[in-house]
Amino acid sequence: MYSLITYFIAFKVIDLTIEGLDEAKAVMIVTEKADEIAETIIARLVRSVTLWEGKGGYTKGTKGILYAVVSRLEIAKLKMIVKEHDERAFVTIHDVYDVLGGKLQKRSIH
Repeated sequence: MYSLITYFIAFKVIDLTIEGLDEAKAVMIVTEKADEIAETIIARLVRSVTLWEGKGGYTKGTKGILYAVVSRLEIAKLKMIVKEHDERAFVTIHDVYDVLGGKLQKRSIH
């Protein structure tokens, strides 16, 4: 039992050493209020957002799709922004391994 805990802690420490604390998260938001949410993300988080139009597979209705990459510390703020504008929005959050370009680049350790 203690061996498993020790291994888990060791792996987490190794991950932190290699990846650092600057974990990025990709967020995809499917909503009917894409423009409002995008403007608020840009204003409050100072992050860029990519928008495109999608069609619901079930409803066949048109929806806005937003894609943004934020730091893990900004996820809670982003969720609040989405909830303020559209409580029915569909949101997925994914880990991002690396970011090239834009404002959210990993800092060099050298």
